[in-house]
Amino acid sequence: MSSEPDAQVPLKPFLPSGRAAVVLTGLCLAALGAALYLRYSIIQNSAIGTACEAGEQSFTCELRLAVIVLFVQGVFGGVALIASGVQLYRPNVVAFGISLVFALLGLVLYNTRISALAVALLVLSLARFSPGRR
Repeated sequence: MSSEPDAQVPLKPFLPSGRAAVVLTGLCLAALGAALYLRYSIIQNSAIGTACEAGEQSFTCELRLAVIVLFVQGVFGGVALIASGVQLYRPNVVAFGISLVFALLGLVLYNTRISALAVALLVLSLARFSPGRR
């Protein structure tokens, strides 16, 4: 009786475990909430914008400036795209989570094109076979 270790063993596609899915859901909800708060309560708030442009030195103004610099430079979408490329090449939960969180931040905070491409790559990565899972 010849038993080969890799004979006809079906490969399984990448899919986060139940525990990882719960953690990812929590991270995504937190990122989405933070992005919505930053966009609508700090960045697009005209009273805060006027005060910050007038020279007010506060944490809110510093945070507002930092977020504006990050989305003007395309950091949210860029990180999401790089992480989703890593996820597509070698699927793992960490790359999936980083890409998902930064894609959500990018979609809400004005990096929509690059973040949408990252989301498309994430969807494609779900069809990839996970390394080591047979």
